[in-house]
Amino acid sequence: MFKAVEKDFIKTHNKKIESDLKFDYEYLEKKLRKENIDINEIKEKIKKFQVAVPTWGVGTGGTRFARFPGIGEPNNIFEKIEDCAVINDLVGVTEKVSPHFPWDNVSDFKELKEFAYSYSIGFDVVNSNTFQDSAEGELSFKYGSLTNANQSIRDLAIKVNLDAINAGITLESKGLTVWVGDGGNFPGQISFSNSLSRYIDSMKKIYTELPQDWNIYLEHKPYEPAFYSTVISDWGTSYICAKELGERALCLVDLGHHLPNTNIEMIVSRLIDLNKLGGFHFNDSKFGDDDLDAGSINPYELFLIFNELSSASKKGKLNQISYMIDQSHNVTDPIESLILSSNEIVNCYAKSLLVNYNVLEEYQNKDDAIKAMQLLKNAFNTDVSSITAMARLENSNAINPIQVYRSLNYKQTKSKIRVTNKGSSSGIV
Repeated sequence: MFKAVEKDFIKTHNKKIESDLKFDYEYLEKKLRKENIDINEIKEKIKKFQVAVPTWGVGTGGTRFARFPGIGEPNNIFEKIEDCAVINDLVGVTEKVSPHFPWDNVSDFKELKEFAYSYSIGFDVVNSNTFQDSAEGELSFKYGSLTNANQSIRDLAIKVNLDAINAGITLESKGLTVWVGDGGNFPGQISFSNSLSRYIDSMKKIYTELPQDWNIYLEHKPYEPAFYSTVISDWGTSYICAKELGERALCLVDLGHHLPNTNIEMIVSRLIDLNKLGGFHFNDSKFGDDDLDAGSINPYELFLIFNELSSASKKGKLNQISYMIDQSHNVTDPIESLILSSNEIVNCYAKSLLVNYNVLEEYQNKDDAIKAMQLLKNAFNTDVSSITAMARLENSNAINPIQVYRSLNYKQTKSKIRVTNKGSSSGIV
């Protein structure tokens, strides 16, 4: 096994601040004990929490107008795995990566699996891409993929998904996420009815080829790249399609795939009750699908989402959930952003574990809005960073992962090996 970041290097940095961490942890332990909260129980849950990193997330994203690549960027899936291994060595909660096909296609997937394993990295849910054309072939997804009026184009889109499943089987993945950008930019361009019917028909052909121990995750998005109409535009449409496909078809919630002011935590609750919540793509947004770092705009919303998850878990209503970070890093080092996002996610999870849901339900039943709101706000305002940092320390990860990462000069070192195309280019990723 290789280590992207040597344990001794992390240990040396940890020693400098370990005593401060223990002081903060013990102080919080005494404070929480007064509220009959076991800090060590929360810490153990944090140590077991995992969220996947997307392979495309370690590259620099961009806007519709330009992309400005950084130094030492990964040029292929193997270099992406190296970057993902750095993140996991520092934070310890990102043991798996989520690949994207055909972006991450290789000639030998067994070799890729062994390479990732050598860095203690496994593979999470795989993702298919039918929102852009391959370099070869005459058929185009310009006017849709799984919903295209042309059967040959739909068959090609189905094949892309089946190829992703086959790659995932070799990589020991257990699921496929399907998002399509299909829709229309003008009134009358597509038939709302026919396009949805074609989507369900295409997805049924993919679903029947799904291994028995796999799930398929359906993503919804209100707009972009089609701005007039999108085929799978909301959680209700996603739910109806998932129900039509079968019990192993679940809904995936991307935090950026909602209109402004949408109550995402309520959607999470609805899907839990309908037994169709399958997973998350964590990010944040101000106006649309901004793909900003998780919790950078609305950390309270992220906490409220985990509040629904933790509440459902205590009631035994929560199934296995697939967690993944989905971000586009335009002006930051992607590795740093993914480190911060993973930390923000586990912090919000930890805060949700502070909530006494029995007391919360009492307040709700008494219609005591102030007390109920205060209970949630008190949990959210509690500084749990010592819990998550202690979990990292005990798992041999970094107390302060950003500080350790910057001490590595990782990107500067990689820039001497990896060739990056200089200058900006158009397109998002």
